[in-house]
This record gives sequence, C-alpha cells and structure tokens, in this order.
Amino acid sequence: MSFEVEGKLHKKFDTESKTASFQAREFVIETEGTYPQYVKFQLTQDRCSAIEEYNEGENIKVHFDLCGREWNGKYFTNLNAWRIERVVAQTDVPND
Repeated sequence: MSFEVEGKLHKKFDTESKTASFQAREFVIETEGTYPQYVKFQLTQDRCSAIEEYNEGENIKVHFDLCGREWNGKYFTNLNAWRIERVVAQTDVPND
C-alpha cells in the first residue's frame, strides 16, 4: 500500500545498523491541523540518506508504504518511507 503525507520535519535520527547487513534510520514529521500528530517513519538500507538534505522545521512530503507483521503473537506496524520531497509554498498568482 502506498500513501503520502505532508508535514514539518520535527526530528531526524542517526542511521542504526540493526544487523551486519541491515540498516535503518527514523524521522518524525508533525502534521498540521487542530490536533497535530507526530508521525514516525523509517528509511532502510540505501534510502537512509534520503532525509539528509532536509532540515528540522522544513515542510516535506513523505511517500511511504504501510507494512505490518506478526512475530510471536505480537503485531507491528512500520511506515516505510521511499521518497521525500520538499514542499514549496505556493504563491497566489492574480489572474489578469
């Protein structure tokens, strides 16, 4: 399943080596609205550097997959980001 959401980059974490052959990096965005949400995403493997060029406080759009799994009777959900884009503020252009 593929989704996208826009928000302000709230926090980015360092890349962690989970095993000898697997690395992951997490980051959090803050959504807008009456009740803002803090949503944590995960980047894996060669995508870990995708968040590097963005600064905390910057508006971004995250394209991600919703992934779930079961392990020993417990259920886990990950939001796996696969593309990040800078959100440019749109300027109203008057119609002449």
